[in-house]
Amino acid sequence: MASIEEKSQRRRPPLFVKYFGQKGVTVEDYSIESLQLFQNEAVRQLVARAYARNPFYRQKMQSAGLRPKDIQTTADLARMPFTTKDELRQDPWILLACDRREIAVIYVSTGTTGGKEIYLPWTWHDYYRNELTPAMAKLVDEGPGDIVLNALPYEMSSAGLAFHKVFIDGCGATVIPAGKGGAYSSPEKTVRLMQDIPPTVIMTTPSYAVTLAETAKACGIDLAALPLRKMWLTGEGCSYAFRSRVEALWNTRANFYYGSLECGALGIECDSHAGYHIPMAHSYVEIVDPDSGRVLEPGEIGEIVVTNLLRRDTPLIRYRTQDLGYIETERCRCGVRLPRLFLRGRMVDQIEIRGISFSPFYLEEFLMRMPEVGNWYHFVVPRERDVLKVRTELAEGVEPTVELAERLASELEFHVGVPCRFEFVDQIPRPRGKTVRVIHETEEGDEQ
Repeated sequence: MASIEEKSQRRRPPLFVKYFGQKGVTVEDYSIESLQLFQNEAVRQLVARAYARNPFYRQKMQSAGLRPKDIQTTADLARMPFTTKDELRQDPWILLACDRREIAVIYVSTGTTGGKEIYLPWTWHDYYRNELTPAMAKLVDEGPGDIVLNALPYEMSSAGLAFHKVFIDGCGATVIPAGKGGAYSSPEKTVRLMQDIPPTVIMTTPSYAVTLAETAKACGIDLAALPLRKMWLTGEGCSYAFRSRVEALWNTRANFYYGSLECGALGIECDSHAGYHIPMAHSYVEIVDPDSGRVLEPGEIGEIVVTNLLRRDTPLIRYRTQDLGYIETERCRCGVRLPRLFLRGRMVDQIEIRGISFSPFYLEEFLMRMPEVGNWYHFVVPRERDVLKVRTELAEGVEPTVELAERLASELEFHVGVPCRFEFVDQIPRPRGKTVRVIHETEEGDEQ
């Protein structure tokens, strides 16, 4: 039987062979200069194919007075128009640059940013041959012998099946498709499964990691007895302080993985927990001013814009993610050369109180440092936007009092600089889908 490396070598496209053909060397080992040369050639091929085969991008380029010869490097991409979520919502086939019969799988957006669903078709060529090559064996070090509990949704969304594919076909690991609260994958069944087949790696969302830990405790299962060596957290953002709570619950290290339905992999955190390493062989990431569209320098916070370098059949060029972040080019202490991306939340989730805008992650960081506060909460934004209201469970054994609410409100106000108010509840409803942390009061007094 062919090894994982042999299978990967056989299906590598010519562009990868040209730039990443050195046996035994992973993409993390290549110099930034070599990766940039690859990116430039990949961009030239991508734009030429999109112009020739995709009416949507051809019309965008023609309207901007551009031809493929005008885009020779990644820097030239700044001349290209942006692609937006609203454009992708217009037509399920809007990105198609191949015959529709070649499509192998179609994913559907989760709808957490609102609006009509986005559909993302993939051909087998892009989904396997390009998406899994080259491997990043230092950052994603799962391999034969690892048992990966994949507790991400498998229905419609790309999350569960995408990582299922990566761990089985890209890493050679064993995968348990536990899912995330689907028809058969209840938290109770999942924690029992972990007792029978103990995983070495778990892939899930931050909030579902807490749900599973609560369920395990209720079932009398000791998570510390599991042979876990790592947990991957993705699908939802969270603060470092919340991640620390997850690590304490599971007695293991938890690393973040950043990606999206539309863009695929965008950032992989190493064990140093110092930002997401950008997979330069798969994605070209820009940071732009959300208002002017101007490309920003490293260290400047703006909107994350992505060009997929490997998607030939459904190309995605200069896609506005509506996520905020900045790029750090200084080499990470882990030794991986790839630049790092630091997230600052979603543009649509920003909380404005008294004219000051906050990322929910920023507020959560201070909230989760308070030992009296439980793991479930909501930031409730009143229609007057004059105070930050925190509705939260309390940690086990902590009694709710007026004095405690006032003290926590004072502590949080000291850190964030706006008036705060705490409301204690017995239980926040556990989510079936992505966790909602921010709730806005309407003029009628309702919440949404």
